[in-house]
Amino acid sequence: MAIISPSFLALRRDPRILKLPPYLSAICVAVGVVWLLLLPLNDYCRQTYISENALLPGQVHTYFGGSEHNVLRAYRHEINAVADKPPEELNDLVETILRSVGLKVARQKYLYTSSGKSHGGENVYGILHAPRGDATEAIVLVAAWRNMDEQLNQNGLALVLTLARYFKRWSLWSKDIIFLITPDSVAGPQAWVDAYHDAHAISSIGSLPLKSGALQGALVVDFPLDHNFESLHISYDGVNGQLPNLDLFNTAVAIASGQLGIPTKLQEMWDHSDDYRARLRTMLRGMVNQGLGRGTGPHSGFMPYHVDAITLTTIGNGWQDEMAMGRVIESIFRSLNNLLEHFHQSFFFYLLMSTQRFVSIGTYLPSAMLVAVNFTIMAIALWIQSGRPLQKQDVQKDSDAKPIVVEHKGQVAVAPPALTATVERHMALPLSFVAVAHFLGFVPLYLFNHAPAQAMISTFVTFSTANVAISYLGAYSLRHFAAPSRQQLLLIKCFSLLLLGMFLSALATVNFSLAFLVGLLCSPLTFVQPIPSNPKLAFVLSLVLQLISPPAVIFISGFYLGISPKAILLEAAFGWDVWGLWTQVVVWCVWWPAWLTGTILLTPPKEMFKEEI
Repeated sequence: MAIISPSFLALRRDPRILKLPPYLSAICVAVGVVWLLLLPLNDYCRQTYISENALLPGQVHTYFGGSEHNVLRAYRHEINAVADKPPEELNDLVETILRSVGLKVARQKYLYTSSGKSHGGENVYGILHAPRGDATEAIVLVAAWRNMDEQLNQNGLALVLTLARYFKRWSLWSKDIIFLITPDSVAGPQAWVDAYHDAHAISSIGSLPLKSGALQGALVVDFPLDHNFESLHISYDGVNGQLPNLDLFNTAVAIASGQLGIPTKLQEMWDHSDDYRARLRTMLRGMVNQGLGRGTGPHSGFMPYHVDAITLTTIGNGWQDEMAMGRVIESIFRSLNNLLEHFHQSFFFYLLMSTQRFVSIGTYLPSAMLVAVNFTIMAIALWIQSGRPLQKQDVQKDSDAKPIVVEHKGQVAVAPPALTATVERHMALPLSFVAVAHFLGFVPLYLFNHAPAQAMISTFVTFSTANVAISYLGAYSLRHFAAPSRQQLLLIKCFSLLLLGMFLSALATVNFSLAFLVGLLCSPLTFVQPIPSNPKLAFVLSLVLQLISPPAVIFISGFYLGISPKAILLEAAFGWDVWGLWTQVVVWCVWWPAWLTGTILLTPPKEMFKEEI
């Protein structure tokens, strides 16, 4: 039987052990940030490539051009003639054109209500049945009357109608093609794709009288310019951080840049020099869009249904005309037509550095996990600390007692009782406090998702004021009504950090960017400790913590970007009602409760720490 040295058991009482976790947590955060900053380097990011060989991007000759240009100009003239007319006349024109080229046409009405405002309209779509198909698969070509910037998409609409006439003459299609015309770029596409998958509210969104097969992909045309363009901007961010299969993005880049010589841009990086700084800015812009979870175009609504989609937007003033854009779309559709099954071979989780460089989830995920694990490390340390004796005299009193024998799995140790002493943990108050803090998160979640638009700014100001007051009132109430012990305070912080680390670790596998950004903003909560001996310093630290509260971050971010808090909250509420956005659930039910708990625990009463640790 082996004998264990008592010195090993003494390690659990060694105060130096409990001094390590804060340093380990700081190292995890620092390594996580450095890991992310290394990703744009060539040694850590890879060249993009096509995984699905059946796509054969750029391998076909495109024929769109010639007389089709005259047709496009005629359609554009008709569109401009009715641009200021009532929506019914616009849809009548689209329906007439689609029927004239031999497509089956249907309409769909919808009406969303968000923040007291109505978002309604009518979608028009036509279906081109594939001569070589059996109506089990379909591709969608989308154009909205108004793009995300509320500009008239005159050339985009004319181009889609021209392509409908052009595609109808070809007999090579093995998948149905759906031509969708929506009045706007946010509510209309979402209503249509919801109804296509029978996931809509029948009371406010009309059902689709015509359907085809499973959607294999979608392409959105955004061409508001009235002149030739220089390059194409590819938008690919979906709702809640979802991304299309990387093969679809690579196919569009290969066709536009490789086959037709049209430069491609992403994340609004108009002058991308492909150096470290440009790659880092592109990656961070993509992370912000993914973290916010908002839709960046009509394509975003297709992502929740596993329909890969992108938006092509014309940029600049150059020599590329409508026919060049049409050839890009024709070639992309020819590639999608070659698909034997749904996109699956390439990556669905990635960060793009440029149109030619990316990193996959296996490379970037550790950075968010390291930031999240710092909370778990500190939570474990607090749990151990809460089980230690409160007073040194208790340990000294037991040090002269008779040694005890500890036996475990055939190993024996003889040690004084002081080395094996444990303290009973009183967890009712800590568990209740953390549970109440998280349930309180539903209050701002409900307020900001249901407040009318005219009252949104006053609701935000009121809540921001109450948010400052509640941290101090919470500390006062906890001190005078609950009178928690030192151990209970440790357990409150332990459970709060444990839940935060658990939530962020799970979130990182679904929305890496949101988990990383929230984890970084919450990192100070790991290291902030009560300072009962210096209330002035504690007050200053609490003011600093106010700067990382969700309301403060919303205000500071809006000020930096030139966007009012009202606009941010209205878009979030619209996303909640229309897109199914759950970013605010993370903000108000994960981030805010952890911040509130950390702020309240910053100023406990002095008498709670009179006992030595």
